[in-house]
Amino acid sequence: MTMSENMAEATRLTKLGRLQEAMAVLRGEAWGDRATDETPPADAPGYIDMVQENGPGTSWKAAPAEEESKPDAPKHGLKLKLEGLAELVRLHKGFKGGGPLRTPSHKPLPDGASFSTLAFSNAAGSRQYKLYVPSTHRAGSALIVMLHGCTQSPDDFAAGTQMNDLAETHGFLVAYPAQPKSANMNGCWNWFNTTDQQRDMGEPSIIAGLTRAIMAQYSVNPKSVFVAGLSAGGAMAAIMGAVYSELYAAVGVHSGLPVGSAHDMPSAFAAMGNGGRSSAVVSSSVPMIVFHGDADRTVNVSNGEEIISLAARSGSLTRRGEIRHSAGGLDYTLTHYDNGAGVIMAEHWLLHGGGHAWSGGDGAGSYADPRGPNASQEMIRFFMKAVDQ
Repeated sequence: MTMSENMAEATRLTKLGRLQEAMAVLRGEAWGDRATDETPPADAPGYIDMVQENGPGTSWKAAPAEEESKPDAPKHGLKLKLEGLAELVRLHKGFKGGGPLRTPSHKPLPDGASFSTLAFSNAAGSRQYKLYVPSTHRAGSALIVMLHGCTQSPDDFAAGTQMNDLAETHGFLVAYPAQPKSANMNGCWNWFNTTDQQRDMGEPSIIAGLTRAIMAQYSVNPKSVFVAGLSAGGAMAAIMGAVYSELYAAVGVHSGLPVGSAHDMPSAFAAMGNGGRSSAVVSSSVPMIVFHGDADRTVNVSNGEEIISLAARSGSLTRRGEIRHSAGGLDYTLTHYDNGAGVIMAEHWLLHGGGHAWSGGDGAGSYADPRGPNASQEMIRFFMKAVDQ
């Protein structure tokens, strides 16, 4: 059964008030009352459906959503859950397919550099990852862990962010963990699962474990380890900074969502579409830089505002902002949060007219917008300054 058929069946069941069956259809645990030979495993993971618009370098966008007829009030006290499911269906229908992703072209590596595929395993599972070791690497250098967005791969994400080029300039290592389809059908990090929001559990434990493995092998400076990500990867980066604040010195979140803003698929889509509120206790001791486009139609811009609000919540931070213009033609508002002694604890880059794409990115990768300020360069600047402060 295709995804569109699944959504049609889920919509039908929702309107009938059969919430449990509709949720099962969306999770892939059951197929309603239709007969089919395709029976997925009972533990098939949920997934977030994100796709790219046509054309090189274009951003993630959702098509204008159709108005859904509201179901009658359920008879079993499930009104709020039913409304959440209806919103999930509406958002699913709003996503528009954009053709196959391009295979990023591979630039020749500089002499002495390497970009290898490795793997890490622990009790929570295993993940492959790609590790870029620049020709300029020396013991005691920094490490940046980059978490890709849905449907992306390490190679694709590296091409779009151009982080490997910056690694050559500054001498740091870059790790790109890969989320396989066996963990999520669209390759999304499962930031919306409660298990994957906790220390020493699920995907956070795997990401932290491979981070520590790289640190040990390459004698990384333990005070110069950072994590950043886009969309689902940005949401997971925020989780990593919250639950492993002693491991990561600073966090970069691009088009992501706040920690604890969802606990399952319906609440994930509600947070993406309308903005989420964190239900978690988030550490504000880790410096954070946040990028978000105010024309993002996949992850509501209010999510970026909530993330930065959480990062700036403790203490009496001074806020100052100014509107600027990027060379690529995109205006943005940059807001700094400092502790009154000149120490910048957080930065918020609000991209005016920016969609769901890496700001200042390269069209060699997917979901990259070259018009805006260069998020990769600004994250590196912020990370290095965080260590020096």
